[in-house]
Amino acid sequence: MNYALSFAPHVPDLVLWLLIAAAVLITAYAFFRRARGAWARGLAFTILLAALANPLIVRETRQPLSDVVALVVDHTQSMDVHGRKAQADKAAAAIKAQLRKLPGLVVRETTVETRNTGEDNGTQLFAALDNALADVPPERVAGAIAITDGEVHDAPAPGQMRLHAPLQVLIAGRHNERDRKLTVISAARFAIVGRDAQIELEVDDLGSPAQGSADIDVRVDGVERGSQTVPIGQRTTISVPITHGGENVIELAAAPGPHELTLQNNRAVVTVNGVRDRLRVLLVSGEPHAGERVWRSLLKSDPSVDLVHFTILRPPDKQDATPVDELSLIVFPTRQLFVEKLDQFDLVIFDRYRERGILPLAYFENIARYVENGGALLVSAGPEFASDQSIYRTPLASVLPAQPTGQVVTGGFRPVVTPTGLAHPVTHDLPGANTATAPPSWGRWFRLIGANKVSGETVMSGPGDQPLLVLDRVGKGRVAEFLSDQAWLWARGYEGGGPDAELLRRLAHWLMKEPELEEERLSASITNGTIAIERHTMAKTARPVTITTPSGKTQTVTLNQTEPGIWRATAKAGELGLYRLTDGVLTAVAAAGPLNPKEVADMRATDAILAPLARASGGSVHWLADGGVPDVRRVPPESLAWGTNWIGLRDNGAYRVTSVEQQALLPPWLALILLLGAVLLAWRLEGR
Repeated sequence: MNYALSFAPHVPDLVLWLLIAAAVLITAYAFFRRARGAWARGLAFTILLAALANPLIVRETRQPLSDVVALVVDHTQSMDVHGRKAQADKAAAAIKAQLRKLPGLVVRETTVETRNTGEDNGTQLFAALDNALADVPPERVAGAIAITDGEVHDAPAPGQMRLHAPLQVLIAGRHNERDRKLTVISAARFAIVGRDAQIELEVDDLGSPAQGSADIDVRVDGVERGSQTVPIGQRTTISVPITHGGENVIELAAAPGPHELTLQNNRAVVTVNGVRDRLRVLLVSGEPHAGERVWRSLLKSDPSVDLVHFTILRPPDKQDATPVDELSLIVFPTRQLFVEKLDQFDLVIFDRYRERGILPLAYFENIARYVENGGALLVSAGPEFASDQSIYRTPLASVLPAQPTGQVVTGGFRPVVTPTGLAHPVTHDLPGANTATAPPSWGRWFRLIGANKVSGETVMSGPGDQPLLVLDRVGKGRVAEFLSDQAWLWARGYEGGGPDAELLRRLAHWLMKEPELEEERLSASITNGTIAIERHTMAKTARPVTITTPSGKTQTVTLNQTEPGIWRATAKAGELGLYRLTDGVLTAVAAAGPLNPKEVADMRATDAILAPLARASGGSVHWLADGGVPDVRRVPPESLAWGTNWIGLRDNGAYRVTSVEQQALLPPWLALILLLGAVLLAWRLEGR
């Protein structure tokens, strides 16, 4: 039971106060004039005013309420260093054992974990603390105990904490830790293929003087690109060559420092998109024909392509009566194109070209060497390929994957993607292509040049499964043979047309070694904490992929075939940083989180961030490495809440009122008797 005095006035508060003021003035005036019975008159006023104020004795029945303490345990990525997580879990178990022995205390336990949401949030300890106590009234909060390494990234200013109770911090880790860190300050998003990308970085030996130098190992798309030496503690710009168009994944790794805490922040990944300055394409048409415009329109529609196009309109053996000085045709610059500047072209196309003696055989040998040294050659064949003027009868035959039989097949047919072609990036998933249960839906062609495949892969076929499109790798270069000149029918929309532009675009990009069209490719991306792995291969099976996490842990993932030539799998990405994947042949990397995540920026244990907040709240900071787990005590609200080897939680004495009883202190009948007595006494005293 709890007793208290309360008032329930019979008149409004303003009226009561006016009456009190009047009574005081009248009584004071009476004392000033030394009137008889002044004190009795004041007593009468007092009784009257007390009756009007209606004093009550309030009796409450109260139920004690438990106080609430938040126990926040840090399980973020930095806690994996040097057994901090095990140290924290052991301390948490000891703290919980002590809290269970304290009566009237409810424990709200929560864990802070690294979440790969794509945002650079770091360790959100105070967000977890606020969530744990969100529904608890402030008067019931006994305090909070945080077990962490001190690397907290959402710490408020000391005067802005929502917690109005002691914050007790237990630091897991060791004093004066030192570590080496690699930071990418800025990096080019795009770079011209064949030139260098500039990356600004800095290597710091945290906790040590900035002196000496460090070696930076560079990998591009999983391939070693040497190392560079940079000074410690200084911003340095390094150059990395960009060798191909599309995405270039650049890995940077600083050599371990003399006092290394972890290698997780020694690595960084940068993605630079390679952009070709200008694609130089040489198109040589043997004669004017309907399909010539298809090639020209496709290549001219791309503003990044520099097209050099020659059509042979007047071969040397042509005889007519036109005087030479009246001819307006330019001379075919054969020596410039096929000797002096051949290696400057990214792609050479022979479109229905027949050998008429215009190019010496030595020039065809140059073209064959150009391919073997990394060049790209596309042959679009017509009836001339089956004749005695075929370019297959030149030294170019050494790099061509299909040998003509001398036959020309005529009659309508629909090109078919072969089983190999269904898996090949050039012809995979072409719009309207045939499937295992349905024929192709595109329009027909009417001519096929008979040929036997000598090497390479047949990705499209014609009637009788004869080769239609053959792809091959020769030395460092690539060759494609199109054994028909009818692609223009698709461009004209004949019988609904077909994907001519898409097919020719993919073909040209495969010849120029664009990474997204490689037959053998391993790639990975990370979204919302999940690694998506994709393996392109022409093989019938895909090898398992081993994933190495930023902390060095490994796991093996088995891939499943989802489409012809494509195998996929997923895995969890629970850490921030760089993941490396390999199947023993190919490698890939993927970064979880931002370029330089806060979580791994500085992984040294520290009390510098939380000490001011703990002191401002009336709490304290203790290193577990110094004295182990401190004792936990309950203390009054205004008392000191910490000591050398103990921490305190506030005992608020909170309660809930279950029932209330009221009783008048001055009943009306008693007030009337007292008032009449006081009036009579005052009258008697004044009558003397």
